Amino acid sequence: MNTLSTTTTGAAPEPIWTPDPERVARARITEFADFAAARTGAVYPDYHDLWNFSVEEPSAFWSAVWDFFDIAADGDAGEVLTDAAMPGARWFPGTRLNYTEHALRHGDSPEAAIISIAEDGVTTEISWTQLRRQVAAVAAWLREQGVGVGDRVVGYLPNTFHAVVAFLATAGIGAVWSACGQDYGASGAASRFAQLDPVILVAADGYRWNGRVHDRRGDVADLVRQLPTLRSTVHVPVLGLLLDVDDAQHVPWDEVTAADAEPDFVRVEFDAPLWVLFSSGTTGLPKGIVHGHGGVILDHHKLLGLHNDLRAGERFFWYTTPNWMMWNMVVSGLLVGATIVLYDGSPAHPDPQRLWDIAAEHRVSVLGLSPGYLLGCAKAGLEPGRDLDLRALRLIGSTGAPLPPQSYQWVRDHVGDRVQVASTSGGTDVVSGFAGSAPTTAVWPGEISAPLLGVALAAWDADGTPVVDEVGELVVTTPMPSMPIYFWNDPDGTRYRDAYFGTYPGVWRHGDWVTVTARGSVVISGRSDSTLNRQGVRLGSADVYDVVEDLPEIREALVIGAELADGGYWMPLFVVLADETDLDDELRERIVAAIGTQASPRHVPDEIIAVPAIPHTRTGKKLEVPIKRLLQGAPIEKVVGSDTVDDSASLQYFTRFVPRKVQS
Repeated sequence: MNTLSTTTTGAAPEPIWTPDPERVARARITEFADFAAARTGAVYPDYHDLWNFSVEEPSAFWSAVWDFFDIAADGDAGEVLTDAAMPGARWFPGTRLNYTEHALRHGDSPEAAIISIAEDGVTTEISWTQLRRQVAAVAAWLREQGVGVGDRVVGYLPNTFHAVVAFLATAGIGAVWSACGQDYGASGAASRFAQLDPVILVAADGYRWNGRVHDRRGDVADLVRQLPTLRSTVHVPVLGLLLDVDDAQHVPWDEVTAADAEPDFVRVEFDAPLWVLFSSGTTGLPKGIVHGHGGVILDHHKLLGLHNDLRAGERFFWYTTPNWMMWNMVVSGLLVGATIVLYDGSPAHPDPQRLWDIAAEHRVSVLGLSPGYLLGCAKAGLEPGRDLDLRALRLIGSTGAPLPPQSYQWVRDHVGDRVQVASTSGGTDVVSGFAGSAPTTAVWPGEISAPLLGVALAAWDADGTPVVDEVGELVVTTPMPSMPIYFWNDPDGTRYRDAYFGTYPGVWRHGDWVTVTARGSVVISGRSDSTLNRQGVRLGSADVYDVVEDLPEIREALVIGAELADGGYWMPLFVVLADETDLDDELRERIVAAIGTQASPRHVPDEIIAVPAIPHTRTGKKLEVPIKRLLQGAPIEKVVGSDTVDDSASLQYFTRFVPRKVQS
């Protein structure tokens, strides 16, 4: 049984944010709890009771989600879950539905559906009427090219409205979408797309970043040559550059969107493929993770509609790129009728306040920012709550890495104490979250409020025993509708089973270290495959980052625990220094003292080393595991592909530390 307890022992810490009773009363999750109670005859007085119902009676819970959000489908939705075993669970068999139909069903009106902002300030608003017409036109053009159910359409695009339109058109006719941003070169994009044998490529001429224009026409031409199954390439003029190709197979975006058409949705089976998302590819060829129409529709309605309380007409802005699953989540704001805000450019151009400026100008209600951006705002001395009109803002989401306690406090003091901070943990694997917040949950600094509804999250030790107030493996013990339907090119499911079910058969192991507290909150300590292990004691890298990255002299940090061939263990801390800062003995001593007192003496590194930069994946995650393997002596070409790294030179820099430690 997955029961979420709220019992505490000893003095419980005070939350930094508690729900306002009036806000709780009008929240959609409160309305849903009453809706579910009317069906079951039970009472769900608080979030934890509702969560227990959601994981103990998954069929009843997801049936309630289906009806509460009035999911449109053919077939009988009475049979919810035919087999609860993992992998292999089947949801709503016999039903047929379509993602795009749900995204466009909120009216045909002049109100904005998409606000698309370029780094140079040019803003394009697409009304619901225009969105329907453009999606219908692109869908009609795709049909003219012979694209049908199951065919793959891929996008090599920046974060503009064109990507959203192309995706919705693809999904609307039952074809399968996949995309990556143009910070990937042609080879990086091809390593993903070539696996899919796509028939259509939608590609932009380039993008802007940090005040510079990046012409990608040469990469588009290279990519086309590496995708022999293409029938046509759609040219999107983001920069207004002409394509250097005189070829009938290259079609201008304006031509593709010219038709005057009405949407004609193809309802497909619940678990028909919607899109293919790719893993970061840091340990080999990127894995193609396939999600289905129905699972995404259900889960994203739950997450955005209940947990984020996002409603029709509200503005939803999460800083992301098409490389990251949060782009898919942003698009799903359309499912609940919200206006989605897209920004293509650097979050710090022309200054670190850029994302706050956008949130203020466009009256954003739900804003998504990274932990690194929030730390940077604090160090830059920003005062968005004082300097900007953020009265519409009620929720700040954060994901991609654990959010340190000081960022919760910074939001309270410098944005506003009425704004809820919703740190969330999830992943590309489920294109959703495992733990997060709701309008009815309290927030504690450094913690995630609770497991999400429908997510049977637990912390397990190595023997598969649930633990509370102890670090364990993050597991999910009952199926979620948004779990992958399969991996691409994995016909017998071996790679899929090995990825998630190899450690605990029949139970999803995600690969994070997690603590479930006695009061029901969740603390993520980092990836379990990069865990620090000092003399048998497991330590989370996030505990080190919380302390070190709060120091004004440190921009960013990376800690590695590497088991060496001679039986030794080396735990260095790499730091990127602020401008005009030297890593002298005095600063080293302050770093050590801070870690020893605020984390623990076991977290104190063996060495502290200044580096020019920390390498990340294209979605902003620190490359802990590849650098660990590098320090253990693996050749750089074996630990990570260059196209998966945001700054390959920064990764190359770490090779200088290998001989000194591995060969000693």
